Amino acid sequence: MLTCGIVGLPMVGKTTFFNLVTNSGLETSNYLTGKTEINVAMAEIPDARIDFLINLYKPKKTAYAQIQFSDVPGLVRGASEGKGVGNRFLDGIRNADLLVHVVRAFGGKDVPHVDGDIDPMRDIETVNLELLLADMDLLEKRIQRIKEGKKIKKEQLAELDVLRKCLDALENEVTMHKVELSDAERELLVNYSFLTDKPMILVVNIDEEQLRGGGYQGQEKVRAYAADKDIILLEVCGLIEMEISQLPEDDRREFMEDLGLQQSGIDRLARAAYDTLGLISFFTVGEDEVKAWTIPVGLNARSAAGKIHSDLERGFIRAEVVAYDDLHKLGSMNKVKEKGLARLEGKDYIVKDGDILNIRFNV
Repeated sequence: MLTCGIVGLPMVGKTTFFNLVTNSGLETSNYLTGKTEINVAMAEIPDARIDFLINLYKPKKTAYAQIQFSDVPGLVRGASEGKGVGNRFLDGIRNADLLVHVVRAFGGKDVPHVDGDIDPMRDIETVNLELLLADMDLLEKRIQRIKEGKKIKKEQLAELDVLRKCLDALENEVTMHKVELSDAERELLVNYSFLTDKPMILVVNIDEEQLRGGGYQGQEKVRAYAADKDIILLEVCGLIEMEISQLPEDDRREFMEDLGLQQSGIDRLARAAYDTLGLISFFTVGEDEVKAWTIPVGLNARSAAGKIHSDLERGFIRAEVVAYDDLHKLGSMNKVKEKGLARLEGKDYIVKDGDILNIRFNV
């Protein structure tokens, strides 16, 4: 299951985005609340292809691809030293596949900024520093535990060398993602999960005026930073997204057109998560169920069959493959087969995004 942790300063719109992607309806506040719990919920990944397949097959059950989102309490400068609610809650997202950093660009005196004024780049640096300090704390505690042991084993000595190397890099503000490690050194860290080693998406929360006017304070610096770090940057108006989500489907499309939006920010966030982690979807279809399956790019047909059920992988014979685009264009599976566009592929076939698979197997 794909998991994402939402991080950021207090009152930047983290819980608003969490509500939007998970349809949770949690209470939000314009003031510091001292929130001390982690919110966790599942979000369906919007996919127009699934919508088409549902209309075509009228299945009894439907399953969109899903992402688990975790919304942690807001960090503040000095969180690693216990300021605000501290950073102990970051352990709750150490196993996340991806971090989503929500950054505030919207103004408004009714929502005070924890640092007094709006400066997106400063806020990005604040959170980055706290993530780095949290990783340093993890390393320091592990080093201390090894050193305090009654007897240090040979493998622990090797681990200690790698931990010290990583700690030295972090002290020089080099994130774990940038630390050069050999395969053997990485193997020694296989049970660790570092926040600064995780891929990240930046979501800048703007207001309606900024959305329509196309700019916000510090925009050039933020865009340059994202380009330099090769980070996906999304500029989304959380308040507008909330209003859109509460409209009927027809009104929703009209509202988006008026704002010049081709996709909602939530759709873009889900797609960005897939792209950042190198994931694709294939589909299984029928009157019983239409379902999206999440797999990494480059997975072969036999392994993809195993995502459906281990018996399908074990007894794999062939995969009947139809491209979604062909089915969408022709409108029925019978017409696809009449055109000769349904094909049988062996176990080594590399599954493509949008493939519709029917696995032939024998156990």
